Amino acid sequence: MEKRFSSEINSLLSGRQITLQDAVDSFRERSFAVLFLILMLTPALPLPTGGFTHIFELIVMLLSLELVVGQKTPWLPRRWLRLKLPGIRDRSGRTKFIKAVRWIEARASGKNYELQNNILARRGIGLIVFILAGFAFIAPPFSGLDTLPSLGVVVLSLGLIFKSPFLEITGPLIGSIGIGLIVLLGRFALSMF
Repeated sequence: MEKRFSSEINSLLSGRQITLQDAVDSFRERSFAVLFLILMLTPALPLPTGGFTHIFELIVMLLSLELVVGQKTPWLPRRWLRLKLPGIRDRSGRTKFIKAVRWIEARASGKNYELQNNILARRGIGLIVFILAGFAFIAPPFSGLDTLPSLGVVVLSLGLIFKSPFLEITGPLIGSIGIGLIVLLGRFALSMF
């Protein structure tokens, strides 16, 4: 019997602070989606991050380019693999996250559906993630505009993990709304000068 993703991610997050290497080792074939999920979770929260999440967005952009060129497993410099991931250190925060993942896991069913096995689809997913992470990166710090593109990546990642076409479509839609807001507000700000 296949172990549920919520149990796997719970056991990974419950231990010591994890590194990128821990995530890659634990989720071999799903490691791109899991890394996207974990790295973009912090920027997806509607909290001012002050730009410290830019490093996570840059890593996601690099990983997404690897998907675009057809890489099957993530490659990162060894030094980056030792980078400690933004964990959910607060027990109640971790409990809420796992509860949300279990809720989505129970409702997202795509057992006979696997978009990731198609090379063109993987490249398209990589391009979408690159664009969303790029717009999250260029969003001004403390503006909260990085939230929707980041949330789009998180929802898309959950869709890939749970093989849910609904989530795989909803993620980019959420992200495109965020991109629209960034462009609209950016044009407005430029027109003021």
